[in-house]
Amino acid sequence: MSASPIRVFLVDDQQMVRAGFRMLVESQDDLVVVGEAGDGAEALRLLDAPVGAARPVADVVLMDVRMPRLDGVEATRALAARADTGAPVPRVIVLTTFDLDEYAFAALKAGASAFLLKDATPPDLLEAVRRVHAGDAVVAPSTTRRLLDHVAATLPDGLDRGVPGSPGAPASPADHPRLATLTEREAEVLALVARGLSNGEIAAELVLGEATVKTHVGRLLAKTGSRDRVQLVVLAYEAGVVGPG
Repeated sequence: MSASPIRVFLVDDQQMVRAGFRMLVESQDDLVVVGEAGDGAEALRLLDAPVGAARPVADVVLMDVRMPRLDGVEATRALAARADTGAPVPRVIVLTTFDLDEYAFAALKAGASAFLLKDATPPDLLEAVRRVHAGDAVVAPSTTRRLLDHVAATLPDGLDRGVPGSPGAPASPADHPRLATLTEREAEVLALVARGLSNGEIAAELVLGEATVKTHVGRLLAKTGSRDRVQLVVLAYEAGVVGPG
């Protein structure tokens, strides 16, 4: 018996863009489009319809960030808040036209699992949907670099390099309240996750089994209250675990 297809919901204010994504997604046997919306407000209305109504149940949402009425940042935040009610929370992939889109970065902090440029290749988009759905999305090193540089530009003076000991910076990463309970090994794994390494690459770097690394990553997520690896990257930079360069 084959596995159920991954259910994808499309959110973009341009109908032609949605049509293109629909054609791409539905060309795959393991993916299916379950609905679409022209802005964040419509998306929430459809995805939050009362139980028993003909509402789409989505695993992954492809979310544009710049839309009228309600943008992708607020829509992503509202979807992430479902976790507090025990309702199922779809994973969100933010789509942006600009490489350093402050809206896309804000959406990541609001709970999105990844972001992609709209000119990404079809294989990259399809792979992102599958990996995000699997809960093991890895932020590519090039994307990590852009994220870290963008965080640096948004931090107050003295934190622009995330260097412990600079004015206003934590004395050490361990002083950050969300990292206080990490073991030395977990801190090492966090630093490598923040550099964009996959579980396999971290295993090779630390001479560990990949299953052991996966366990460490799971503990990191639980201890820091992070939803996924993207949020671990942001936290690692803000806490001074890593910095530009």
